[in-house]
Amino acid sequence: MPGPALRIGAALSLLLLAATACSDNEPAPTAPEPTPMGHTYISTEVTGTPIPGGGPLTLAFADDRISAEAGCNTHSGAVDLRDHILHVSELASTLVGCPGDRAGSDTWVGDLLRADPTWQLDQDRLTLTGKGTTVVLTDKKALQPDRPIRGTEWVVTGLLTPDARISSQTVDQVRPTLTIGSDDSLTGFTGCNRLTGRAVVTDTLPSAEISFSAATTRMMCAPEIMEVEHAVMAVLKGSARATVDADTLTLRTPDGHGLTLRAG
Repeated sequence: MPGPALRIGAALSLLLLAATACSDNEPAPTAPEPTPMGHTYISTEVTGTPIPGGGPLTLAFADDRISAEAGCNTHSGAVDLRDHILHVSELASTLVGCPGDRAGSDTWVGDLLRADPTWQLDQDRLTLTGKGTTVVLTDKKALQPDRPIRGTEWVVTGLLTPDARISSQTVDQVRPTLTIGSDDSLTGFTGCNRLTGRAVVTDTLPSAEISFSAATTRMMCAPEIMEVEHAVMAVLKGSARATVDADTLTLRTPDGHGLTLRAG
C-alpha cells in the first residue's frame, strides 16, 4: 500500500516544482515610463518659427494639467500625455496686454499646443515636435537650482488672490522688491515707498513660514501705484507660507492672498 501513496506524493512534488519554475520565469513588473508630469521645463532651443519676443517658453505639468507661458500671458488647461502626444483641452488664459513683440507669443504658444505635438523625454530634456516647430526644453531644477530666501533680492511679478494671479503693467513698471537678510532684517521697495522691518523665517525649504512686520515711508504716488503698494503691504503684515521654485518665490497668506516674485 505505501507504493501508490509515494507515487502520488512524488507527482504532487513535481507539480509544485513546475509551478514554482513557471512563477520564477514570469517577467518582473516594469516601472512606469517617466513623463513630464510633476516637472517644469524651460525652452533652450527652438527650431522653426521663433518665439516672438524671444521667450523662453515655460511649461509646467501638475495634476494632469499644463501651464504655458512664453513672455506674455499664462495659458492653462487639462493635458493628456498618452502615446507620447501632448493633447490639451481648451486653454484658459490670463488677459494681460504685453508691449512689443511679446504680444505675439500668446499666438505662438496656442499654435504649438493645439497642434498635438509629440513629446520625448530624455532624463532632464523634453522635446516637443509640432507642425514645423521643434522645441527643446530642460527641467527647470537642472537649469535653475532653488535660490535662497535670505540674501536674494526678490522682485514682485504678480499679485495673488484666492482665485487668480494678477499681472499688470504697473507691477512691471514700478518693480516692488524685498530682501530678507541673514539676521531676518527686511528691506525693499513697494513701488512707491521704501520699506523696512523684520521677516522671521522658520521651517525648511522648499516651503517655509515667514512672519513679517514692515513699515514704509509716507510718500503718495499715482492711484494705480498705491493699489500695488497696498497689495504688497497686505502680504507683509503677518504670516505667509513661502515656496521657492528655482528663481521664483511665492508668498501666500492664510486668507489666500499673496505675491509671486522672481530673483533679481
